Amino acid sequence: MSYFERVDDAAYRATKDVGGAWDTGTQHIAPALGLLAHVVERDRDARRTDGLVVGRLSYDILGTIPIDVVDVRVRVVRPGRTVELVEAALSHGGRDAVLLRAWLLRPGDTAALRGTAYPRITPVDEMAPWDPSSIWPGGFIESADVRREQVEPGRAAFWVRTAVRLIDDEDVSPLARAAGLFDIANGMTVRADPRQVAFPNVDLTAHLFAEPRGEWIGFDATVTFGATGIGLTNSVLHDADGPIGTLAQILTLSS
Repeated sequence: MSYFERVDDAAYRATKDVGGAWDTGTQHIAPALGLLAHVVERDRDARRTDGLVVGRLSYDILGTIPIDVVDVRVRVVRPGRTVELVEAALSHGGRDAVLLRAWLLRPGDTAALRGTAYPRITPVDEMAPWDPSSIWPGGFIESADVRREQVEPGRAAFWVRTAVRLIDDEDVSPLARAAGLFDIANGMTVRADPRQVAFPNVDLTAHLFAEPRGEWIGFDATVTFGATGIGLTNSVLHDADGPIGTLAQILTLSS
């Protein structure tokens, strides 16, 4: 099983496993975000061998995407020896659906400086399984294996993994695999019943100070609804070694 199958060097076919949560006839955006992270890394590796790492992934979600063939393209916006800004786009039928701007940074040995005030979340093997399809429909949600520790509606820690490959018969990095799960954050601790209130996100930005390791990606998430139709889901990202970065999604609210 996979979320995408390669058609050619710049096109991929989405499978039924990308079925969306808000609309099961369109793609859940999460796998597409992972695909674009993969495209950026593949382009980097074709151009250079000096080990730049992704420090930020900033996505703008321009619209829904049918479960169909999508096209991808990538360009270097700001080349550099130690810092580089790369832009990638995913489109369908000639219309851009997702834009990504990624900062790539030169790594170095700063082990002596390592430290964070972000608290660890409960380890995955100490969290109870939770079925997200109890709230959400769609092929992508069905493919997710979730452990959750709910504090209250809109506040929870959870771990997510999937047995579904991002791309059929193609290896991807741990970062691309994790990026393909990032967007699930907005639906794992809802403040309101999604059958009564819509709260899709129109962007997603991840800042990473460590590359993810292992099959599980952890989230320490808080969902906030404002009084003027705008909300925010923000999370601290984790792997088995502890916090690795942060994630933010701006929401548009309607009922």
